[in-house]
Amino acid sequence: MIVVFVHQNFPGQYKHLARHFATQPGSRVLFVTQSASGEIPSVEKIVYDPGAPQTLSCHPYTVEFDRSIRAGLAVAEVLRRMKTEGLRPDVICGHNGWGEMLFVKDVFPDVPVLSYFEFYYHALGVDVGFDPEFSGDAIDPLRLRTRNAVNLLGFDAADWGNTPTQWQRSVHPPELRSRLTVIHEGVDTEAICPDPTAWLHLQRDGVVLNRQSEIVTYVARNLEPYRGFHVFMRAAARVLKRRPQARVVVVGGDEISYGLPLPDGGSYRELMIRELGADLDIGRVHFLGRVPFDTFLKLLQVSSAHVYLTYPFVLSWSFIEALSVGCAIVGSATPPVQEVVRHGENGLLVDFFSVAAVADAIEELLDRRDLAAELGEAARRTAMARYDLHSRQLPLWDALIGDLVAGRRPALLPG
Repeated sequence: MIVVFVHQNFPGQYKHLARHFATQPGSRVLFVTQSASGEIPSVEKIVYDPGAPQTLSCHPYTVEFDRSIRAGLAVAEVLRRMKTEGLRPDVICGHNGWGEMLFVKDVFPDVPVLSYFEFYYHALGVDVGFDPEFSGDAIDPLRLRTRNAVNLLGFDAADWGNTPTQWQRSVHPPELRSRLTVIHEGVDTEAICPDPTAWLHLQRDGVVLNRQSEIVTYVARNLEPYRGFHVFMRAAARVLKRRPQARVVVVGGDEISYGLPLPDGGSYRELMIRELGADLDIGRVHFLGRVPFDTFLKLLQVSSAHVYLTYPFVLSWSFIEALSVGCAIVGSATPPVQEVVRHGENGLLVDFFSVAAVADAIEELLDRRDLAAELGEAARRTAMARYDLHSRQLPLWDALIGDLVAGRRPALLPG
């Protein structure tokens, strides 16, 4: 079977799936991307340039749409070259978010196309306006409607769609949900697992962390309000005041993944350090920035309490990975998290906005190591039962793609 993946940030959500198909006898895997870095054995990578101009004269609301059209056309040109060379894929899978999938069917009309639909934007009731503290410059609803153009066009241009959680499916319009399967990428729970002997040396700070330490962890791609960084830092300051042995370790960059940047151009990390001032024992807060995966894994393995807060938005990979490691979770009682965590069963859920509740939940886990261990074990069972890569997710992906290749209608909730 010939499988083509499309994702501007290689390998994106297709790391496991591309590797899986590349190991199948008789399969050929090609990956169309903008990223020149990274390799997967036996996966043929084709790098394209979207050719975006330095300046645009279009309306500001259509800038992202213009970029999407250019990305889609560039991908279509790559596919045309494949077709000219006599290559016909059995299936094409790609992320729809940046327009890359818009013209795939125009090149290969008889090849099944499976597009990844991550999020559908709303002006009310989801992420926009959720946090009053950072909603003063909320995105114009008219701009959001324009932003959904790529979602709508992409759905028309795909045979089927996939999205990782039931909640993310629920925010799409009913017409889109009718052809949208809920299927997570999966987590390798064999590799991402607890290790009671784990330790981590923070060389810059001269500190060694292990399972006997009181370690509060927080992880995000970037430190920003969408992932509750401001709430976490205020809660962390309270915990450090009350617990002289505790340390807080934060992973994440200073850029913006979601939401709006600060007007002065500074980072939210700097903003929170300034705000908390002397109330924050900065000597016991360790900002690691972005770290290699091995460091990230060791950090989760030594964590005493792992905090994951999020607006009603897409669920982070790191959250499911923390479950797989067996972390004791303090999570926000927001829809993406509530789909996975049941309060008191496999984690603790708190009001996203309550600094006191976040701090108290962290302290409960630090005080009650037996409870933390019990919740961590339950969290790992959740990861293994619902997201395990080898025993569950890859067979479900095989079934989904097999249905498309065979011309059958896939299940909306596979398995």
